[in-house]
This record gives sequence, structure tokens and C-alpha cells, in this order.
Amino acid sequence: MGSQNLQPETLEERLIYVTIVATWGFWLAGMLYIVGAAFGYVLVAIAFGRWLGLDEDVREVHAVPATVWAWLAGMLAMAGALVIAHLDFELGIGQTIKSFVGWMKGWALLAIYPLAGALLRVRPQIIARATGILAVQTVVLAPLFLAAELVGLPAVVYVSPVHNLVGAGSEFFDVTLFGHDDTTGRARWRFFAPWSTASAFIASLGVILAYQDRDRRWWLVSIASVVLVSLMSGSRLSIIALPATLAFVLIIANLSRPITWIFLAVGATLTLCMLDSMLNVYQDATDAFAAARAASSRVRSALGNIAVHRWWAEAPIFGHGILERGGQAVERMLIGSHHTWWGLLYVKGAVGFAALTVPIAWSAVDLAIKAQRDRVARTGLGIVLAIVLFSLADNIEVVAYLIWPSLVFIGIAHRHRFFNPYTSYFAAR
Repeated sequence: MGSQNLQPETLEERLIYVTIVATWGFWLAGMLYIVGAAFGYVLVAIAFGRWLGLDEDVREVHAVPATVWAWLAGMLAMAGALVIAHLDFELGIGQTIKSFVGWMKGWALLAIYPLAGALLRVRPQIIARATGILAVQTVVLAPLFLAAELVGLPAVVYVSPVHNLVGAGSEFFDVTLFGHDDTTGRARWRFFAPWSTASAFIASLGVILAYQDRDRRWWLVSIASVVLVSLMSGSRLSIIALPATLAFVLIIANLSRPITWIFLAVGATLTLCMLDSMLNVYQDATDAFAAARAASSRVRSALGNIAVHRWWAEAPIFGHGILERGGQAVERMLIGSHHTWWGLLYVKGAVGFAALTVPIAWSAVDLAIKAQRDRVARTGLGIVLAIVLFSLADNIEVVAYLIWPSLVFIGIAHRHRFFNPYTSYFAAR
């Protein structure tokens, strides 16, 4: 498949390409979490080595864009909030070190991978093609996961012993063929992700990345993958988030065209004329969305309410420092989980909330401006919007080790300048 002989050219391209394509292999070995958490630091080390002149490769290290500096500053601010919160609540040096390591494996990756994408010489088409190959692998393996549940094979094949050394939950290291919803009992598949919603998130990002590939067949495969994964994972958000993301990108990337403003004006007029009916439709859709998994919606809502209340009442500036388990009303789930923003407020307070809001907003504005003429920026904008939408139902820092190809792509998009999107990537440099 593929009319282009697209092959990695640089060391970083080969590493990125092989690491993405080998995702299922890393999962089977129980090493996916380790690889995703450490690979970003390897890429930055390569860039730093070139900057020091340790690599004789004549290819230069790019300058760091201002937006990537904003991501670095924001994630460092989170580390500062973490330390202060641990001091405020006297959590001890041991817990502080453990939480800081967790920051390095989570929030820090949201800056480390874009930094690597901005510094190194990586073509966006390489990431897109590797992601397409991963989508093909997923489509091929999906029937095997279905069959495993139908014939009654064990849900968990094994748990890698590595998880005892790392300190993360076993769900990040187990090889699981299928699972069941805690409330409905229905089968749900999570593929190589730690939970079902995350698998749909990754598949949706794959569709956005595949747009960068010139061969449309790879995009079709990615669409088939996200449909399959969304249905098997039972993720309600992915059914809404991906079409919404693509629609937003289409509109924002064409704001420089008069026809877009005419379309928006007509749409706004029709919306005002049919406002009551549209509100009723929205309410019905919201009720149907919640009723699809009513117990899950209730728990998510309760977790959010508790997180916001305790944040404001107990630790509004720097947060509580760590997540805590709730009571039986929320099925003993962690307060602040299942929602990036409520979790940020609870754990890192207003400082943490601002530390994520500023770089995300900066990224969106920068890429929206570039997207008027830049194909790569459109893809980057789609990734940022998808991250924002999925952050409303998941903790993005926890799955940063899985979405790292998209984070690298964001760094590439931010270093891009305006050029004809139909010329070759390096010819524009």
C-alpha cells in the first residue's frame, strides 16, 4: 500500500518510525509504558548532543519556537505547584519524589515531545505513514480480540513484572484481550491502551495524523480503525469528538476566505431563528449521551463536583498535590480522575489550571493563523482541538506516553513557517 517510497532518512526519523510501528510489540512485551515515557527524553538528548557538536551529522538543530517555550514554562510551573502543595500538606519527601517522577512520566511529556519535534529534523509524513501502518495492524488484530471474548479466553493474559519496579498501576503493563464494563457488564476492548476511552482517543488522533499522508488509502484505513476501535471500546466521546474536531479545523483553516464568513453568518442567523428547537435537540442528545452509560455519567459528574468543591474550599492556589480516593458514592475512584481540568484544579490548583490553559490556547491561536495556508498546521490544529475535547473525559497527562507521536507533530507544526503546502517539506526550508 502506498504509491510513495517514503522511508526514514535521519536517525530521529528512523527511531520515531520504528517505535510507532512496533507499538503492538512493545505492548505484548509489557514495555509500552516504559518506552513512551522515556522516548521523549532520548529524542531531546539527540538534539542536545547535536547542539554540543557530539554528532557529526551536518543537519542542524532548529530553534525552539515561542509556543514550545510556553509549553515548557507551563509544565515547569506544574512541577513548582506540585512541590509547594506537597509542602503545604506535609506529604513527606518520599511522596514528593514519587510525585515528581510521576510528573516526569506525565505532564512533562506534554512539553518534552513538542520540544523534540521542534528541534529535530523529522518530516510530518513519516509520522503519518507510521501511524497508518499502526492502524492497519489494529484493524487486522481487532477480529482476534473479538474472537477471544466470544470463545471465553482469559481476559488478562499476563502482567509484566516491570510494573513492580516502575510504580504505575498494573493496567499499564498487562496484556489484556478484552474487559467488561463495571456497570453494564458488556464487553469493552481497550487494545493497547490502559482503558477503553484512551484507545478511542489514540485512534482519533491517528485519523487526524493520516490526513498528512499523500496516499489517501492510508487515511481510509485510519478511518476504518477509529470506527472499529470506537465501537469496540464503547467510547461515547469519540463518536462526537472526531467529527467535531474535523469540522472545527475545516472552518478555522478557512477563516481567511469570505465564503467561510458568509457560511458562518447564515448559520448564526438560522441558529437564532431555530434556537428553541435546537436547544431541545441539544438537551435530548445530552440526555441520550448520559443515558447510554448512566452509571458512568453519574460517577463522572460526582467526581467533578467533589473535585471542584474541595479545590475551592481547601487548596485553591496550589491544589492538594496528589489524587485521593473517593467514597462509595463514586465507587472508590480517584477524585479528579476522568477529567483533566477538574483533576488539575484538585491536584495543582489554579496554578496548574493556568499552566495548561495558556500553552493550549497559545498553540491553538498560533496553529489557527498558520492553518490558513499551511497543511501541517491544519493537522497540528486538529490534534490540539482533539486533545482539548478528550480532556473533558480523560486525564491527558496519564496517556501522554501513548499520544507522543501527536505531541511530536505539534512541535513540528509550531516550527513551520508559511509556505506552499503542496511543495516538499524540506524544499521549503
